[in-house]
Amino acid sequence: MNIAIRFFVGYFLIVGLAAWFVLNIFAREVEPGVRQATEDTLVDAANLLAEMAAPELAALAKTPATDGSTPAASSSESARAAFSAGRFAAAVEAARRRSPGARIYEVNKASVDFRVYLTDATGRVVFDSENLAVGADYSQWRDVARALRGEYGARSTRDDPNDSGSSVLYVAAPVIADGERIGVLSLAKPASSVDPYAQQARDRVLRAGVVLLGVSAAIGLLFTLWLTWSLNRLRDYARAVADGAKAVPPTGGGRQLSELARALARMRERLDGKQYVERYVQSLAHEMKSPLTAVRGAAEVLQDAAAEADRARFVRHIDEQAERMQQIIDRLLALARIEQLQAPEAQADSTVAELVRQVADSRAQALQARGLALRTEGPPAARLQGDLFLLQQALGNLVDNAIAFSPEGGELLVSWREAGEQLEIAVRDHGPGAPDYALPQLFERFYSLPRPATGRKSTGLGLAFVREVARIHGGEADFANAPGGGALARMLLRR
Repeated sequence: MNIAIRFFVGYFLIVGLAAWFVLNIFAREVEPGVRQATEDTLVDAANLLAEMAAPELAALAKTPATDGSTPAASSSESARAAFSAGRFAAAVEAARRRSPGARIYEVNKASVDFRVYLTDATGRVVFDSENLAVGADYSQWRDVARALRGEYGARSTRDDPNDSGSSVLYVAAPVIADGERIGVLSLAKPASSVDPYAQQARDRVLRAGVVLLGVSAAIGLLFTLWLTWSLNRLRDYARAVADGAKAVPPTGGGRQLSELARALARMRERLDGKQYVERYVQSLAHEMKSPLTAVRGAAEVLQDAAAEADRARFVRHIDEQAERMQQIIDRLLALARIEQLQAPEAQADSTVAELVRQVADSRAQALQARGLALRTEGPPAARLQGDLFLLQQALGNLVDNAIAFSPEGGELLVSWREAGEQLEIAVRDHGPGAPDYALPQLFERFYSLPRPATGRKSTGLGLAFVREVARIHGGEADFANAPGGGALARMLLRR
């Protein structure tokens, strides 16, 4: 499995597990949190109602019975009936009939959902807003019993033991008159009335969790793509180095990856430098053998030559071979410098027409000597960018080859065109072209074909120079026999 994919899967598992753990805990705590908040509100409301009920409950406790005694209000049926017809009971009933029409966090509240019951000091119910337990003994219920003892009383009881959704929360508050507890008021709230808020909170948390996971996945994916892009650039650079292509070490993938790329580049430079020197020493030694042998032979003949004409001929031969060796050395040094470049040293902008004009002007004498005409063809507005000096030398080499292989009185064509992201510059001649067997070797160092006019070979470094210049400009060079005769040499450059 790709290392970047492994990283993404690991990252997503860690983030996913962490998010699931947090969301799971939060979702489980939502409902208890909502019920705790509801209980807090019920405590306040129960104490408020207990204060409101205290005067009537105290008055009922002092109401005499029909036989002249003073029984407790909860033990008197008439007292309970009188309390149920009092102001407190009427206010509670009026409140229960209200329709708040409230919209709380997208939950519609259309009714008042509570139950109130009131007991006397013995725990007997004297008032019940739902008329279910008037006269019943609630002294054993946890909320009433604890409140009568002066403790905080609360309980949660299911109306249906088999239905968890029927749970009702009861909160009790003591009713106090003249410093004594004369009863207990309990305020009840069905859990089903607050469950929608808990469910809504859970839904919001889950939606936020899904968004969080999505954003985390997107961040992980972007980071994985960035890491993959950086590693792929290093891989492509290593492959280009292995293939001997021009490549600039990638340095945009972070500090560590940039340092790795620079380290690879330094290693390449050292390895290439050693191999380069060995290869060029061998090539130079091989190419120097022929002119040196010719010079030595001419020098030996000169020692014995008496005729002035022979001496002049051999001196001229020595001069020609010395010039050939000088050309080999100069061009070899120029090619060596170019082959060490990974990108153009100097960047400038120019029109292709201007570059072609400069090359044509510099070869005007050679063209005139062979009676050749040079014609240009291409869009005037086409531009190129790069090392103009090297590009001019490379194009000059192509024109020099075309001049050398063209028949006298012929015509050369230098054309250019824009092809997508590339600029193509081509030189066409009408000479004999190149044999098929030679085409794959024309861009190799020191490989050359004899010129038709003189039968002599060149240094064999011109086309190799052209290819290297094209490569450091992000392109390539090629050579082919043109349809109808002649040769077509091209440089393809990145625009």
